[in-house]
Amino acid sequence: EMLLLLLLLPTCWAVEVKRPRGVSLTNHHFYDESKPFTCLDGSASIPFDQVNDDYCDCKDGSDEPGTAACPNGSFHCTNTGYKALYISSRWVNDGVCDCCDGTDEYNSGIVCENTCKEKGRKERETLQQMAEVTREGFRLKKILIEDWKKAREEKQKKLIELQAGKKSLEDQVEVLRTLKEEAEKPEEAAKEQHRRLWEEQQATSKEQRERELAASAFQELDDDMDGTVSVAELQTHPELDTDGDGALSEGEAQTLLGGDTQMDAAFFYDRIWAAIRDKYRSEVLPTEYPPSPPAPDVMEPKEEQPPMPSPPTEEEDEDEEDEETEEDEDEEDEDSQGEQPKVAAQEARNKFEEAERSLKDMEESIRNLEQEISFDFGPNGEFAYLYSQCYELTTNEYIYRLCPFKLVSQKPKLGGSPTSLGTWGSWAGPDHDKFSAMKYEQGTGCWQGPNRSTTVRLLCGKETVVTSTTEPSRCEYLMELMTPAACPEPPPEYPVEGDHDEL
Repeated sequence: EMLLLLLLLPTCWAVEVKRPRGVSLTNHHFYDESKPFTCLDGSASIPFDQVNDDYCDCKDGSDEPGTAACPNGSFHCTNTGYKALYISSRWVNDGVCDCCDGTDEYNSGIVCENTCKEKGRKERETLQQMAEVTREGFRLKKILIEDWKKAREEKQKKLIELQAGKKSLEDQVEVLRTLKEEAEKPEEAAKEQHRRLWEEQQATSKEQRERELAASAFQELDDDMDGTVSVAELQTHPELDTDGDGALSEGEAQTLLGGDTQMDAAFFYDRIWAAIRDKYRSEVLPTEYPPSPPAPDVMEPKEEQPPMPSPPTEEEDEDEEDEETEEDEDEEDEDSQGEQPKVAAQEARNKFEEAERSLKDMEESIRNLEQEISFDFGPNGEFAYLYSQCYELTTNEYIYRLCPFKLVSQKPKLGGSPTSLGTWGSWAGPDHDKFSAMKYEQGTGCWQGPNRSTTVRLLCGKETVVTSTTEPSRCEYLMELMTPAACPEPPPEYPVEGDHDEL
């Protein structure tokens, strides 16, 4: 409205209205020289010839609008060709030209150059430029509104297609899940069989080691090498003590032997080894008991050595090679058969996982479209084009980055990690102009302070650009973003004529 008024002022014809010095056109009717003057605050009434007599009669200083007599008075600068304004009465005739028309220095001896017309010309140029920016920005804004209208319709159509395709893909995923589970059953059976065989081998290997340990212990305990372990031989190993007195008594030894006086190797492992295994120490020499009497020499028959096999003939070599080849082929067949369930299961898993990824991607696309379509992009969606964009402003120290409706960040210019200045919160303009500001909240916390936050003011401009970033309060930032979407509808254009005086 002020822009329209200022543009219209030059088109008006001047009308001279007689009034005391320092009185505005608005207040001239209070100063009627044909009758006494009443102070504007109603505090007193004085003869009119006391107005501007350089003596302050009214408490509000209204009787001296054209002099410096009242320190609380106001002097009106007409400033023909520019903007009228009020200055303090104390500035009247103080030797400083405060009014561009110089009327405040009428009696100071200072000659003031009248700069009102030049200021008015520059003001009108600025206002005309602003009006041009507003007109062009608003034109672009209408295009943005139409673009969002079309884009929104396309996104809604795409959303419907994705929602329809989602059901089909969900069914496909379930079918592939079933096929995967069926294909994994033979694989699991093969794995279970392999595990069972491995456990059996481990158990066999463990038992073999235990038997070897038991056989070694039996040989060490059989001091007289008669093929049996006796009570006396057990007593040479006091670590086998069972009652805690540090010695293995004859009764304790006989109990370990199951009540017998001796035991051969055949029963040693099954009956004794488990009971003495953890206490038995190999190669321990007896210290408290005399050695058993030497066993009589018994001539044992030597085992008959098998005859050395003669070198195989060429025919036998060929037969052995054929047998080895057949065995290798059988093993390869078994390996191949074992691999088949694994390959089939992996193929089924790959297909299922690929379909499941496609479904997740589709669900993500649906969520993004639903969010974008339902987002509040202004009264007519004019701010929608900002949704997928980011804008930067570089200062001496930082690079500020604004991604509308998402986040604001600050990064050191010379390198380093970005600091969050807030994520999208809400529109934050006043009630009558909600879409004139954005609020970004819950940024990185300040040291011993609150979380950072940013208010973004939206200004009318033909281009979209971040023009400034400041920190008015600690951890609270103010950013200005020029955008056509913030341009209001401009007033009608009127022909501009030459300069004219005020009414």
